[in-house]
Amino acid sequence: MAAAALTDRTVRIGLIQVREQGSNAANLAYTIEKIRKAAAGGAQIICTQELFTSPYFCRTQDAEYFDLAEPIPGPTTDSLARVARELEVVIIGSLFERRASGVYHNTAAVIDADGSYLGKYRKMHIPQDPGFEEKFYFTPGDLGYKVWDTRFGKISVLICWDQWYPEAARLAALAGAEILFYPTAIGWLAEEKAELGVAQHTAWETVQRGHAVANGCYVAAVNRTGTEAGTEFWGQSFVSNFYGQVLERAPVDAEALVLADCDLKALENMRRNWPFFRDRRIDSFDGLTRRMIDED
Repeated sequence: MAAAALTDRTVRIGLIQVREQGSNAANLAYTIEKIRKAAAGGAQIICTQELFTSPYFCRTQDAEYFDLAEPIPGPTTDSLARVARELEVVIIGSLFERRASGVYHNTAAVIDADGSYLGKYRKMHIPQDPGFEEKFYFTPGDLGYKVWDTRFGKISVLICWDQWYPEAARLAALAGAEILFYPTAIGWLAEEKAELGVAQHTAWETVQRGHAVANGCYVAAVNRTGTEAGTEFWGQSFVSNFYGQVLERAPVDAEALVLADCDLKALENMRRNWPFFRDRRIDSFDGLTRRMIDED
């Protein structure tokens, strides 16, 4: 993507779509190399894919994988903070958090452009499907939907399965988020791809573009690429604007650095002219806090 002149309300974001490199140390070093390239390309807020320091280990249930977890903040966030401070960029790192013995979370850490640790988001919605055995590993998040006022804009981070829930995106936007980041690890299972592959990807991208429209915000989803233990990650990391238009999209089967400019002034103007938040009938939404609305 060619460099563009940025206004004082425009922020360039970078998404890092890569293959797994074989070890935590290799994944961290490789991702930091890509962060440097993103920053050289003008990126000011840079996001990793889900669980970027490891393979996507949730293919099976194996207690040995708990050894991959680490405290947050901890060694990896310390490394990211040094890079953020040096490059003066915001970094979102998706990690496997060890909270206590027997309690682990799928967590994103947010580092501001001065290297300060702003906080973390713990994945709220935990899937359980063949090839995605996440309930075995992850305790559901308990920190709520967080928004951080970074040097370059107000952001929120949601993680993978959270992508399918409009309530999560709405609550983040209501708290002030201008850009929603979704670190992701999603792909095709070999036995499903021929029949359902196109439909699955279409649903994934479309629902997130809908979140961007309904909430008047930018959405940035960053996925893995490559095949790991039978799962073919479908890549296609993308950035959508507040009209649901895809600004940039990565390929399916190749590593990519996605750079996109987010015009936050234009976002504010859109919210003024399409005032979805103003017209919400909050008095009619009681049912959203119930599992189902059964007939009387």
